[in-house]
Amino acid sequence: MNEEEQKNILFQEGLSHYRSKDYFEAHESWEDLWSDYYLEDRKFVQGLIQLAVSFVHLGNGNMNGAKSLLNKCTEKFKLFSGIHRDIDVNQLLDEISEVKKAYEKLGDAKDFDWSFVPKLD
Repeated sequence: MNEEEQKNILFQEGLSHYRSKDYFEAHESWEDLWSDYYLEDRKFVQGLIQLAVSFVHLGNGNMNGAKSLLNKCTEKFKLFSGIHRDIDVNQLLDEISEVKKAYEKLGDAKDFDWSFVPKLD
C-alpha cells in the first residue's frame, strides 16, 4: 500500500468513527494522519481533530475544554471554503455555530442535544 492510500485509509477511518459517534477514536485516526504525514491541508485535519475532541470533552462533562476546542477548530475551518475532502466547509461552520449556541445555553453537559453535532457528509 502506498502513502496516499495509507493517508486516505486513516482519513476515512476517522470519518467512520466520527459518524458512528465514536469521537475519541475519530480523533485518534485523524491524529495519526496529522502527525505521521505532512499534509497540505494539515490545518483542516487539525480542525477535525479539535472538533472530535470537543465532543469527547463534552461527554466527559468538561464544558470549558469543549468550548475551547470548538473555538479553535472554527479558526482552522475558516481557512478553507467550498467543498474540502468532500465536506461542505460553509455548512460545517454554520453547524458549528449552532453547537456553540447550544453550548452557551447548557447548564450541564449532560443536557446537550447530540443532534446538533455536525454530520460531516
